[in-house]
Amino acid sequence: MTRLPRVIPVLLISDGYLVKPVAFQGGKYIGDPINAVRIFNEKQVDELILCDIDASVKRTPIDFRLIEEVASEAFMPVAYGGGVSSAEEARRIAQIGIEKVIVNSALRDNPGLVTDISGALGQSSTVVSIDAKRKRFGSGWDTYTHRGSRSLGMTPVQLAVRAQELGAGELILSSIDRESSFSGYDFKLIEAVSRAVTIPVVALGGARGFDDFRPAMEMGASAVAAGSMFVLNGKHRAVLISYPTPEQIRSLRLEMP
Repeated sequence: MTRLPRVIPVLLISDGYLVKPVAFQGGKYIGDPINAVRIFNEKQVDELILCDIDASVKRTPIDFRLIEEVASEAFMPVAYGGGVSSAEEARRIAQIGIEKVIVNSALRDNPGLVTDISGALGQSSTVVSIDAKRKRFGSGWDTYTHRGSRSLGMTPVQLAVRAQELGAGELILSSIDRESSFSGYDFKLIEAVSRAVTIPVVALGGARGFDDFRPAMEMGASAVAAGSMFVLNGKHRAVLISYPTPEQIRSLRLEMP
């Protein structure tokens, strides 16, 4: 028996615009997120991740108007993250038409929010984003929130296990070091976290091309995600939205255990 892989574009929003940071710093202007969603519709994308990267850091209100626009335009399921601080906000996001709500910064100050959202929306709609960075000295990784500025004092494996215990139904595992680097996924990180939990793990950070997807899934990722790879092109990183063809995605089928 085989399974088709989930290949997920990630759109990062700052002040209502589509941007692309490098290693969680800065942000290259990409354009209008609604236009990007429409192009991904044409390319038959099966799933989309939308994250407001400033909402928690700047403590700005959730842009429900933009979320509603995205939900009304998108032909595919959408997961949203950014500034969600209560189950009530998560419910409102779900009522707009968003399928999954992503939690990251709350892991530091209010981890019980994961449980609250899971209770309100269900485990399958509750996603925890784990941002990992390799330690400067020694082996292994640390985890961070608030765009990589605040340490959680936990390893990615410890945080993944804790997130599952709290009620998360899925993890987005991001490599801070590799974001927008086009240097490939951190396969050791993916393997370590995937082996520690039973819920799906989405690999993110560093994808340089289609050939990176299969190794990530062989390391245990249930899905692969990318940002820069799908919105930038060439050595000058010109803005160009792309996505694998249905035939390419079918070629990634893996045998299920």
